[in-house]
Amino acid sequence: MLPVYCPSCHAQLRVRRMQCEQCGTEVSGNYELPELALLSPDEQLFVLQFVKNSGSLKEMAALRRLSYPTVRNMLNEIIFKLNAYETK
Repeated sequence: MLPVYCPSCHAQLRVRRMQCEQCGTEVSGNYELPELALLSPDEQLFVLQFVKNSGSLKEMAALRRLSYPTVRNMLNEIIFKLNAYETK
């Protein structure tokens, strides 16, 4: 899993350098991580499955073997987190 917070002070990490493994080209700067990367692995999987199921909460409930209200609450929590990341 990609680390997104500093293990020492818990501040949000930023990308400083990326490198192509094939040719060695490097890109450096000071880039923010995408908001979806800040979600937990389970939340990221939920978003991926949600998109693959055309945004159908009914399909998500069946896939995850959970009730529709539970899946709706999971989506609401992710929306709340993403909105909070936007305002930072």
